[in-house]
Amino acid sequence: MTGIELLGWVGFGILVAAWIPQTWETIKEGSTSMNIAFIIMYFSSSLMLTVYSVLIDDTVFTALNALLTIGSGINLYFKLFPRKKG
Repeated sequence: MTGIELLGWVGFGILVAAWIPQTWETIKEGSTSMNIAFIIMYFSSSLMLTVYSVLIDDTVFTALNALLTIGSGINLYFKLFPRKKG
């Protein structure tokens, strides 16, 4: 692994780790107060970047964007279909 690849994987880890607390809170609460426009734009862009990364055969960005698509997809789901309280 080159230094540049290591840099990419470290950035990958930090960015994915940043989403974990928000996504975990969303799952626990069954809803999110995140802005719907932000969630839709983030989900859409992550999905498009995942496809792009696959097409250019970039492992770091494929993994990163796939995980971010999943995380933002969870937030989008609970924004559109919040769990009923009580």
